[in-house]
Amino acid sequence: MRSPEPRERAALVGLALRRSRRHDAEQSLAELAGLADAAGADVVLKMIQERPTPDPATFIGSGKLQDLAAECARFAVDVVIFDHELTPAQLRHIEERVDLKVIDRTQLILDIFARRARTREGKWQVELAQLKYMLPRLAGSGTALSRLGGGIGTRGPGETKLETDRRRIRQKIHVISQEIDSIRQRRRHSRARRHKASVPLVALVGYTNAGKTTLFNMLTKKSAVASDALFVTLDPLVRQVSLPDQRQLLLSDTVGFIDRLPHTLVAAFRATLEQVAEADLVLHVIDAASPERDRHVEAVRSVLEEVGAANVATMDVFNKCDLVEAGEADRLKRSQPGTLCISALKGRGRKEMIQAIAEKLELDTRRVTLEFDSESAEDREKIARVYRHARVVSHVTNNGRVAIEADVPRRVLERVKSAGGR
Repeated sequence: MRSPEPRERAALVGLALRRSRRHDAEQSLAELAGLADAAGADVVLKMIQERPTPDPATFIGSGKLQDLAAECARFAVDVVIFDHELTPAQLRHIEERVDLKVIDRTQLILDIFARRARTREGKWQVELAQLKYMLPRLAGSGTALSRLGGGIGTRGPGETKLETDRRRIRQKIHVISQEIDSIRQRRRHSRARRHKASVPLVALVGYTNAGKTTLFNMLTKKSAVASDALFVTLDPLVRQVSLPDQRQLLLSDTVGFIDRLPHTLVAAFRATLEQVAEADLVLHVIDAASPERDRHVEAVRSVLEEVGAANVATMDVFNKCDLVEAGEADRLKRSQPGTLCISALKGRGRKEMIQAIAEKLELDTRRVTLEFDSESAEDREKIARVYRHARVVSHVTNNGRVAIEADVPRRVLERVKSAGGR
């Protein structure tokens, strides 16, 4: 059995652009500490610098950087993590001054995603984001990238090591992008088949650790891996949910969002996140007990807008309501019509959720009578369509005519009625 990797000692560095924003910087640094823990580091030092704008060369200023170097030496720090994305020049200057490994928030999140990815698709998407992040940061890094491949046909005469590295990265980006595009094509075909069968898709979204996977398990009665750790779900899960009256829908669990989710990750996961944009309904799962609830809600809405899902019908679901006072739970439910307050972990609210989903998707039914010619091949196809979309109450054949009485979901009523109904 392989022994676990030793945990690194980390220093976290944040920036408050105004004194009034120090609280926000402290909250963001607390979240960064959770990310560092998820990446396998123990936080031994935190530092926040107040200044009107980031320093172009050192981000926190030369004097503060000198203090940081001294404190890192005192606390035997292994890695310095900045709570902002650093430019290549800033990264280089900071590394020179502190003489330690320096990473930024984006690189930390990418590292966690790399650890969590399990499927081939997930690993491709994370590697694509890492390569796009790495490419502009090669200058002056001296990093050997031989692991990316190479050999005959990969380098031209007289190329420097840096040019060779850039070429390998661009080549790898091209190959991975093609693989991900093929996945997008397969998903597009799957969505077309689902649309033809008229099975609605419901997508779960939310800030990381809001309880999406626990809710997914409650609704599907499955056992996908759920954890308090950040970014446990990277690869999309889709499962069928049977309603009490045997109607069907598909439920999709997606990657957790986070404030300032790196654009390279959003772009890389676009094949996965397209599923959200194509959903019939989005369930926005919100941690009701989080003190940063409002900020998390805005972060999720920002990512939904970025992936083209801002106009998809959305229902807010406040989770972990067992952890808030009764008065606060009532206030949340009154905050907007249709809001649900549940506890996925305790299994509270499943019936109400399924009823609300059915209403939102127009799965409520209307009883209609349909007539067909039993000798017509076209009408026999129409009869099959009725059985696909509706619950048949009676089927009577008389003198070559077929009369079907069925309960049809309102969302497909016009399609079925065109098959021969009244």
